[in-house]
Amino acid sequence: MSAFMHFKSCGSVLVTGAARGLGLQIVDTLASGGFSPGKIIATTRNPANAPKLQELAEKHPNIHIITLDVVNQESIEKSVEEVGQILQDEGLNCLINNAGINVMADFQTVTAEMMIENFNTNAVAPLMITKAFQPLLKQAASRGGAGMSIQRAAVINMGSLLGSVELNWGDRSNNIKWYPYRTSKSALNMVSRSMAGDLEPDGILCMVIHPGWVRTDMGGPEAPLSPEESVSSLLSVIGGLTEKDHGSFLNFSGEILPW
Repeated sequence: MSAFMHFKSCGSVLVTGAARGLGLQIVDTLASGGFSPGKIIATTRNPANAPKLQELAEKHPNIHIITLDVVNQESIEKSVEEVGQILQDEGLNCLINNAGINVMADFQTVTAEMMIENFNTNAVAPLMITKAFQPLLKQAASRGGAGMSIQRAAVINMGSLLGSVELNWGDRSNNIKWYPYRTSKSALNMVSRSMAGDLEPDGILCMVIHPGWVRTDMGGPEAPLSPEESVSSLLSVIGGLTEKDHGSFLNFSGEILPW
């Protein structure tokens, strides 16, 4: 059985940054792929400006659109209340922290404001969101069986190969000098590894996954992967995660990446 099918027995999946790019493709694939989870909660900062997401929700009644500004604590707390009302006593099975930005600046052009902006969205927000949703994740984990999986409770953080410190050297650095983005994704790795230790006692899986270089607004037209190709591989890996993957940093193909 394909690991995709594990989503069919997953009660709920929440995806941040679902209005476009990879987030929108994740929601689309989950809803229409024949292995849809019970509830798909798609968050976006402004639902009124997300027509493609609205169209998906009209086609698939298990999609619930929630307003969430990932860098606003009040918005985060309000979203937890709304999601709790949707899920009731079931809890949240899978949180995919997908929302992110790419502030591009090299050594000569980077500013403190650029660094902080990228850091807040890509590293701080996933931490604050996971912390806020922990009670719902813990609730779901308590209802599941032994081991770790998306059917029980899991936090998936969308990372990047460019966040690897080891690979940012010499020929392997790809000569990409994006100080804000690379630093924020490296920080997300540390956040994820730290959260994995804190979430483990409750049986909540936590890991980081790199989606590949994808043809989205962020990835650009030269990227080798289409959103469909990336998400197909991503969801296959995520669906098959077990306790052996807890605290890991994986490629979209399932390959272990160096920190």
